[in-house]
Amino acid sequence: MELTWHGHSTWHVTVGDTDLLIDPFFDNPKTDLDPSDVETPDYVLLTHGHADHIGHAGEFSDATVVAVPELAAYAQEELGFEDAVGGMGMNLGGTVECSDAYVTMHRADHTNGIETDYEYSAGMPAGFVVGDAAPSQSDGDATSFYHAGDTGLMTEMREVIGAYLEPDAAALPVGDHFTMGPWQAAIAVDWLDVDHAFPMHYDTFPPIEIDTEEFVSEVEDTGSDAEVHVLEGDESFTLGD
Repeated sequence: MELTWHGHSTWHVTVGDTDLLIDPFFDNPKTDLDPSDVETPDYVLLTHGHADHIGHAGEFSDATVVAVPELAAYAQEELGFEDAVGGMGMNLGGTVECSDAYVTMHRADHTNGIETDYEYSAGMPAGFVVGDAAPSQSDGDATSFYHAGDTGLMTEMREVIGAYLEPDAAALPVGDHFTMGPWQAAIAVDWLDVDHAFPMHYDTFPPIEIDTEEFVSEVEDTGSDAEVHVLEGDESFTLGD
């Protein structure tokens, strides 16, 4: 599985021959890419409806959108997507097969809404666990990546996501102000019991500018064995064999 961070919360995940783009937003200081530089993926995964997460989604409308039904409907009605996974999106707790990838949706602790002249409900904010196999207690060889979306620290990371979905790696917001900061994100790393942790959702706007070394040291202070990777924009990491 190849993971590429394009700044903010934008990730390109490749599982086998399947490409997934999560929260496409290229107006951030960590990427040198324009949306036109990026090939249309097979799937676009949207965690919630805030502009810094769906800002460039419409540039990839030939893909299949994966989101809660309310946000999937908005993507189809307003952003030009013809296809949504399952025809109507998916919902919290569900797993869908996306060609070579399996995507499990879990809630995020955040607000939601779409900033347009017309009031849209974007449903519940979410995060995704993307794996190369469906989650199962009997399959210990699966490789999976948790994109937490915009969230605060929540006990489901310890009680459900870490304990049962068992991701190998997690991308967590660390910028504070709108989401977790470094300290709470470090606790999340410990609770999730992941091998690899990636900071995201920082330095895009003044309120979320941080020193990522704070996150690295906070993870160390928890006693977690996770390796923290502070990626450069557009840098890739290979997860698993």
